[in-house]
Amino acid sequence: MKIKVVASNRKAKFEYFLQDEFEAGISLKGSEIKSIRLGQISIKEAYIRVDEREAWLMEAYIAPYTQANRFNHEPRRPRQLLLHKREIRKLRDSVRKKGLTIIPTKVYLKGGRAKIEIALARGKKLHDKRHAIKAKETERDIKRQMQYRE
Repeated sequence: MKIKVVASNRKAKFEYFLQDEFEAGISLKGSEIKSIRLGQISIKEAYIRVDEREAWLMEAYIAPYTQANRFNHEPRRPRQLLLHKREIRKLRDSVRKKGLTIIPTKVYLKGGRAKIEIALARGKKLHDKRHAIKAKETERDIKRQMQYRE
């Protein structure tokens, strides 16, 4: 099945240690899916809230669709995520017992439907981020030296 990545949260791997990943559907209105197909979505500030039976995508920005006129959607409204009961239970328990957070990592179109990849994550401390920056710079220097020698 063809997958087209529409939006990704590039800072997620820098800010968090990602653990389990899940694929979820998103309950959308007609104008929202049209905006997503145009690539007008941002998940930078977004997070996932889990209550007893449902999971919600909060603070994701989907730009209003210009041709929808008065039938347009609210750009930052909560959107329900479509997950199995056991997945919701696992997410809820991980957040309550282990103190993890749930963040969206990317939004993509799969078979004409909008899907979101979410991950259980633990926040990095400042020294962890510094270590990641140092490792990235070292890797970049090694690549530069390899290109220079060729």
